[in-house]
Amino acid sequence: MPRKKKETIVPIGKKIKKARTEKKVSLDNLANDTGFSESYLKKIEAGTETPAVGTLLQISRALKLDSSYFLREQETSLSSRVQEYTKRTDNYAYTTLTPGAENKHLKAFKVSVDPQQAHKGVGYHHEGEEFVYVLQGDIEITVGEHVNKLRQGDSLHFNSGISHHMQNVGDTQAELIVVIYGP
Repeated sequence: MPRKKKETIVPIGKKIKKARTEKKVSLDNLANDTGFSESYLKKIEAGTETPAVGTLLQISRALKLDSSYFLREQETSLSSRVQEYTKRTDNYAYTTLTPGAENKHLKAFKVSVDPQQAHKGVGYHHEGEEFVYVLQGDIEITVGEHVNKLRQGDSLHFNSGISHHMQNVGDTQAELIVVIYGP
């Protein structure tokens, strides 16, 4: 019986760089279209920074790609296309709850944030709206200058075009459902 060829997973940063160069988009143009600095984008492409979901949405919009292109594993067969994909950043993990939702405006994720941690790097913003529901834990979501303190069962709906930042302020892992709408 022939052995299956083992495929490797392409890191998100390499996927971004490949898409950007294939579309002949300069780092300068991508920075202007997303609001992120060229140095931050270079770090993402090099794999030294792992972008947040909102950052991926902005980059995919600027490159005119569906965000699922960056959030799914490399496919080994057509039947594996709708596999759930979990991505670990420095301080949290997110799992897509809407695999295969190509060309859709609504994306849903289950997010786990480590105790007393926040996403490293810049605050993020992306066109559209965001809804967060806390399954467990204590988090703070800063939208602009306003700090929202949320506990289990609390929710927040806000304009995601405003710079926002999330952190777990509790001593246990926080779990959230995050739904992002992008026009």
